[in-house]
Amino acid sequence: MKQLTFKLFLFSILAASCTTQEKLAYLNNLPETGSVETFTMTIPDYKIQPRDVLYITAKAMTPEGAIMDFLASARTGPSINLGQGESGGYLVGYDVDSRGFINLPVIGACKISGLTLEEATDLLQKYVENVFKEVTVECKLLSFKFTVIGEVRTPGSYVNYNNYLTVLEAIGRAGGISDFGRRDKILVIRPVSGGTKTYTLNLQDKALLSSEAYFLLPNDVIIVEPEAKKIFNLNLPTFSFILTTATSLLTTTLLLINYFGK
Repeated sequence: MKQLTFKLFLFSILAASCTTQEKLAYLNNLPETGSVETFTMTIPDYKIQPRDVLYITAKAMTPEGAIMDFLASARTGPSINLGQGESGGYLVGYDVDSRGFINLPVIGACKISGLTLEEATDLLQKYVENVFKEVTVECKLLSFKFTVIGEVRTPGSYVNYNNYLTVLEAIGRAGGISDFGRRDKILVIRPVSGGTKTYTLNLQDKALLSSEAYFLLPNDVIIVEPEAKKIFNLNLPTFSFILTTATSLLTTTLLLINYFGK
């Protein structure tokens, strides 16, 4: 009877620590192979905010036929380039100040906070055309940073150099979800005007593809929660020690009772 009880206890421990294939899968309720299903996706338009860093160019053709950036000479040198990563981008970019303005050489101060990148480009195009003729303005966001923490393999803050980023891509940048991470409960924290907005996503549900938080915005934070079994596994050595000690104590007690009983 004692051996049966111990085996049942051991089986319950093993069962609690097991993970099914379904728990490890992403979007596991998508249509079968060969079927087609369309999902409506809303790509959010990011509004430029104070303390953002923008990369702005004003390019035109010189009389000699060369393409020249009229804003480049004021911010770059032989040892500074955008390819140096985040630090290089900061040095060649233009900061949006606390009032929402950027200060361009020759052009002057321009208020662009609250505008999308497309709207800011159109506005800057008008400002630049007052000084330079037949020039093309380009505006990109350099400060698209996001953070992934929790049960991922390489948590940290990352910089996105594309216009758009999905939550799946962000988690992929962080090395993917660890064996102890929950795929059915991902928290996205998004700073918004006047507060913070939160979303709870299920990476196993196809409804994720139509979620408002599927496409991330700058400064979003993704938190991957741990499975309950992680706490159990962390405490398993303690449980094993207690069980071993209790078993040894019980065995010793029974031997003593049996000995003195004789």
